[in-house]
Amino acid sequence: MNQLQLTGTILERDILRYTPAGVPIVSAILAHASEQAEAGGMRKVEFEVPALAAGEISGRFSRAELGASLQFTGFLARKNRNSKALVFHIIDFSAAA
Repeated sequence: MNQLQLTGTILERDILRYTPAGVPIVSAILAHASEQAEAGGMRKVEFEVPALAAGEISGRFSRAELGASLQFTGFLARKNRNSKALVFHIIDFSAAA
């Protein structure tokens, strides 16, 4: 299964654009910071991840507040067919609890 849930903020976001097939898409950089249990101790985790929202969710994502704490759901996929870099594809998001 390829499903990812992530709490974070929208650090950077491009403007809404359209693919050649007419699908609306928004690219962004998400930031995450937390403490995770590992090997009997706590580990501070901070990272940035490239993300995109395509289709119906892209309009709502393009209006989401930068810096607000949000809960994202989606999956990971290659940036393109020949790339090893991963991109988080957002399929839903909501305010973080």
